Parts: sequence; C-alpha cells; structure tokens
Amino acid sequence: MNAELFTAIDELERERGLPQGFLLERLELALVAALKKFVPGSDESAHVDIDPTTGNIDLYTARTVVEEVENSKAEISLEEAREISGIYNLGDVVRTDVDIKDFSRVAAQVAKQVIVSGLREAERNKIYEAFSEKEGEVISGKITHIDMKNGKITIQVGAGQEANDAFLMASDCIPGESLSEGEIVKVFIQEVSSSTKGPIARITRRAPELVKRLFELEIPEIAEGTVEINRIAREPGSRSKVAVRSLSSDIDAIGACIGNNGVRINAITSELANEKIDIVEFSENPEKFVSNALAPCQVVRTLRLDEETEGGAPARHPSIRAIVPDSQLSLAIGREGQNVRLAARLTGCKIDIKPETFVD
Repeated sequence: MNAELFTAIDELERERGLPQGFLLERLELALVAALKKFVPGSDESAHVDIDPTTGNIDLYTARTVVEEVENSKAEISLEEAREISGIYNLGDVVRTDVDIKDFSRVAAQVAKQVIVSGLREAERNKIYEAFSEKEGEVISGKITHIDMKNGKITIQVGAGQEANDAFLMASDCIPGESLSEGEIVKVFIQEVSSSTKGPIARITRRAPELVKRLFELEIPEIAEGTVEINRIAREPGSRSKVAVRSLSSDIDAIGACIGNNGVRINAITSELANEKIDIVEFSENPEKFVSNALAPCQVVRTLRLDEETEGGAPARHPSIRAIVPDSQLSLAIGREGQNVRLAARLTGCKIDIKPETFVD
C-alpha cells in the first residue's frame, strides 16, 4: 500500500504540479485522525511519521511516563510503563507501534480521501492564485462551451497545467454580440474572491475598465504614459466616449489613439463587437470639455449657467448650455438621447442643448 501511495503522490506532483509536501502534510493529518479512531483513547497520543525517501509510514501512540497520571490519553504511570518494559523511568516516552498491516485497509481509504480532497483544494488554490494575480487586468481566453439554456460561457485561460476555466455570465456579455465555441475573446477580471464552493472569478466584457485596458494594449503612447486616459463613459455594445490628453507637446493624443488609417481604434472596436468609440480631448475647463464631449457634433459655443453654489463654492455638477447648429441638433442629442447622456456622464456636467436659433 505504501509503494502505491507514494507512486500516486509522485504522479500528482508531476502531472498536476501539486507540491509533494502539501499532499504529505494532508496525508499525515488524515492518518492521525484515522489512528485516533482505530486506537480508542489515543486522542492526544496518536502520531504518524512519513518518510518519502524510504517509503515508510510509522503509526504509533506516545505517552509520557509520570508519577501521577492526570491525563490518561497522553500520560502513563511509571508502574504501568514498567509492566511493558523495566527500562522506563519518569519523563520517558512509551511508544506503542501500530502494525500498518492491521491498519492498511483504513489507511488506504484515508489516503484516497486525502488525495481527492487535496486535489480539489490544490485546484482551488491554483485557480485563485492564477486569477487573483490578474485582478483588474484583461486576459485572453478560448471559449470552450456555451450553455444555450442560460447563456453561461466557459472560457479556458492558459494551456496545459496552467489552464484554468472562468465563467462569463450572460449578464456580463456585451449586449447583442455573437460568440462561438473556439473563439478567442478578451475579458476583464473584475473581482476574485473565495467561497465555500471554491474561488470565484468575476469576469466581464461590459465594464468601462475593459475599454481602458484595451487602449493600453493597443496604443503604445498610453502604455508608456505619454497619453493619458482621463475618463470613460460607456454603454456596452453601443457606444463609448473616451477622454484623453497628451502629456507631451509633441504628441497628438487623439491621433495616437486612432492610428494610421484608424488601425488602432479599429482593433479595439473589433474586439468590442464593433462598439462605436468617440475619442475626445479632456479639458479642465468644463465648458471646453462639454464642447469636446458632444462630438461628433460641432458645438458653436457653450455657456455656464451656474458659476457657483449658494455658499460660493464651485458647483459639483456644473450646468452647461451647449449651442449647436440647427442642422446638428439631433446629432448632438443622439438616438434616444445617447450622445448627450454619455457626454454628461463623461464630463460630470448637466448639459442643456439648444439650437443656434434659440433666443433666451
């Protein structure tokens, strides 16, 4: 039984990448627990020594020789000890070996349970570590299964021993996108937590952070820090507005994001199921920022309606009136108000759009 046990542990270490020490520690604890049941009254005296080099497993109870026994589970009187052997003196430890042959059936069952339990725990730890290291990042994975009943998508991340599965729920998919098995997709790891059922990695394709990470992956100037993403407002699957600014006078932030012939921005929109992305220039000036954020509409002028609050402090959400050409009024507002809604979220301002012919 010992030889088969150590062979199994070696195989798990080699094939699954599970540390031998982890499994041996778990095995020792389980065998001690089993020994306590096998030998009545051995709750505090049961011991197991495992030597992976020789393949030996020693099972025994150990009690200390005392003059007056206060704890019979861990102590033995001098008189009783000398009945076993005359060599014992006070303070000695009386060791009673348990024949592994007598214990083999119990030990084999325990070993099996430990290996199964160890596999589950190690796999959970492996998954948790793999995903927790990348929390807040974008990862690529292969779709291996789509549950047509509830829309749950299984995504395999990594390969070989490093492969782990994550689950993309229907509520975290981009609305209207069509994914298929075998497809490689990028997802944002929003949160990784532990539960009684194992690690839970919350992945999504709806978060604004996914857009930000894709910009960092596709645009070197953002990755290098010479162009900065200031804010993002997104309605997944439909439209996003991304406010950027250049930290170098030599670099055009919007041009860097678009790339030659739109190659950079096209790569991002393609990953996002052709979601439209407006790249606008960030400004500390609310009126200027609103004017930029209403793109693709060309704003004629803007007017701040509330310069300050009653206490004299700047308004937390400034109200800005944007005057636009009559012909672009519908463009400024957008279908079902989407353009102005996203612009308001991006700038943090209340936006009032009026046509150029508007008269106060």
